[in-house]
Parts: sequence; structure tokens; C-alpha cells
Amino acid sequence: MLARLLKISALFFVVASCAPTSMVVKPFSTDGCSMFPEGTLQHKNLWLRCCVTHDLAYWQGGSYGQRQQADETLRACVSEVGEPEIALLMLSGVRVGGSPYWPTQFRWAYGWPYTRGYEPLSEGDRKLVGEVLQRQGIDPAKPWEALF
Repeated sequence: MLARLLKISALFFVVASCAPTSMVVKPFSTDGCSMFPEGTLQHKNLWLRCCVTHDLAYWQGGSYGQRQQADETLRACVSEVGEPEIALLMLSGVRVGGSPYWPTQFRWAYGWPYTRGYEPLSEGDRKLVGEVLQRQGIDPAKPWEALF
């Protein structure tokens, strides 16, 4: 009986350790423009909202195509505030430095465990992301509003 109980317990721990990473997501956090200025000398936070929106996409992660779209959205946003050259520089930086395989706090899918990579968000993942943002009082369409 004890041997059987130990086997069942061992099986439970093996299965639990193999559970998908999609059930664990940290609260959303942002560091603004991640080691890059958030605006010009005259307008110190000129493109900060672009960076926070980009961080929200990076925090939740998803497919490689979603990362490309998030990076392009950042470029377009910074261009729209009148800084197209800065936008291209930022795009280059995030394409090189934002890989999910770098062990950084600003990598793609940084809200999830490091090993997630380019895993598309499941319906359950999207629901969990929404619940976390709701608890934090963050509107996904305007994530910077809860922070400023």
C-alpha cells in the first residue's frame, strides 16, 4: 500500500512539473523604453506611450509574427510623434535585443517563464492575460494611462 502511494505521489509530481507554462503569468510591468531615452530634451516623454504599448505586447508574448507586428507598431508610433529616424533606430534595437531567447527582463514574452519562446497564446492564455490586466486596472488599449 505504501509503495503504491509513493508511486502515485511520484507520478503526480512528474505530471505537475511538466504542466504547461501557460498557466503562470507575472503582473504586467514596464520599464518604459528599456535603456533608451523616452523622448527628446524638449519633450522628455514624447514617445513613452509607444514604449509602454510595446512593452504590453512583449509582456504577453505570442507568435513570431505577433512580435514583428509589435515592433512595427512601435516604429510607426514613434514616427507619428515626429521622430522617424529615432523610430528606425528603436526598431533595430528591439529586433536585436528583444528575442525571447535572451535572458533579459525585456525579452519577448517576459511575463511568462523564460522557456516560453514564440508560443502562440491559447484561449486560456488570453483569458489569463485579460484577468491580470483587469486586476491591475490596465486598459490594454491605453496601458500607459494606469501608469501615469
